[in-house]
Amino acid sequence: MLTISVYTNGHPASWPAIQYAAHLAASTSRSLRLIAVDERSAGHAGAIPLPSMLEKAQTLCEEFHLALESEIERGQAEEVIPQKVNQAPQGLHVLGPLGRPPLRRLIWGRSFRHIMAKAVGPLLYVPRFLWPPREILICVGGIGYEVTAEKLGLDLAQHLQANVTLLTVIPPADLDYPLVHEIQEHERDLWETNTPLGRALRRGLEQAAARGIQATVHVRHGEVIEQILSEIRERQPQLVCMGSPFSSHSLRHYYMPNVTAEIAESGIVPVLTARYRE
Repeated sequence: MLTISVYTNGHPASWPAIQYAAHLAASTSRSLRLIAVDERSAGHAGAIPLPSMLEKAQTLCEEFHLALESEIERGQAEEVIPQKVNQAPQGLHVLGPLGRPPLRRLIWGRSFRHIMAKAVGPLLYVPRFLWPPREILICVGGIGYEVTAEKLGLDLAQHLQANVTLLTVIPPADLDYPLVHEIQEHERDLWETNTPLGRALRRGLEQAAARGIQATVHVRHGEVIEQILSEIRERQPQLVCMGSPFSSHSLRHYYMPNVTAEIAESGIVPVLTARYRE
């Protein structure tokens, strides 16, 4: 299990992330590092003093007999957090909403997208405190972006004895390709095919079995974001694991929808994402 760091700018919206990180650290016998971002020195409008949040976090950790290492960084959270993540890319970095005003989100977009674009380490975005994660949903696309997030999700499932579902969404396809026909004809045993998607699902099932986890596969059809959100609402997992579009070194992430950000920003469930690394 990776070292755990959690981030706050003092806003109450970041408290679920601290709760989650503390429970996770206690459950996996890990120490916890809290990075508090003081945005007042950056001239950030509406910046919130940190002492009360730090005291609250310390009290929570004492309840778990959990060692807490805390530090204060000055600047804007969207800049500070990626810098700290990139200094420890092998760790797990937990964060939540930063409580930005609606107008700012409308103009600049949500903070998580900016952080996700710059941070190379695994991110666990916690908009709601859902603990323990008894059901973990791992999204598999067949391109390979999900490999690192899948591994982390299976490691967590093994530690926490959670059930795992591998979800894949087959988008609408109007092109008459043999690969498309093979996927459509083998929906019930897709993981047994030699298609990229079949190999990805087979890898996930094999890695789950190696950890003693009984994983299942669920296939949906339709627009990817819409279908993932529908799956979350119906299955109600406590954690979703997804690859990062920034795993790609091509221009793909500039013109394709950021599916991971859309799911995370829905605020329904915690989302674990990580870039693919060899």
